[in-house]
Formats: sequence, C-alpha cells, structure tokens
Amino acid sequence: MKVSARNCLSGIVKSIEVGAVNNEVVIELAPGVEITSVVTKASAERLGLKVGGSAYALIKATSVMVGVDD
Repeated sequence: MKVSARNCLSGIVKSIEVGAVNNEVVIELAPGVEITSVVTKASAERLGLKVGGSAYALIKATSVMVGVDD
C-alpha cells in the first residue's frame, strides 16, 4: 500500500457503531490508545471492516492543532 498521507497508523478494529448512512469505527493503536473515524456505511462494507480485524488510520491534514494544560 502506498499513500500520500504523512501519518499511517496501524491497529485493530475495536468497535463499529453502525448508523443509517455512516459508521463510527474505533481502531486501537496500542493498549489504551484509540482513534475514532466516521466512514460511510458503504465504505466500511467495501473494506470488510470487522471487530478484531486489522485496519489503518490514514491522517492527512493541512493543519493540526496543538494544546497544553494551563
């Protein structure tokens, strides 16, 4: 797989919340470290996403916000 995204994080699908149009997919990157994405239901089906299966979170953004605690 070759992609132009700078960040390609691999993990295991922890949960999929199925909606009428979109699915919320939670990928566990490491124990206790999760990332959530919303994809169309059709895309989730086409990709064959299933709980316990491997998946990648591809992140490409023109800006990333950074914050700190006061």
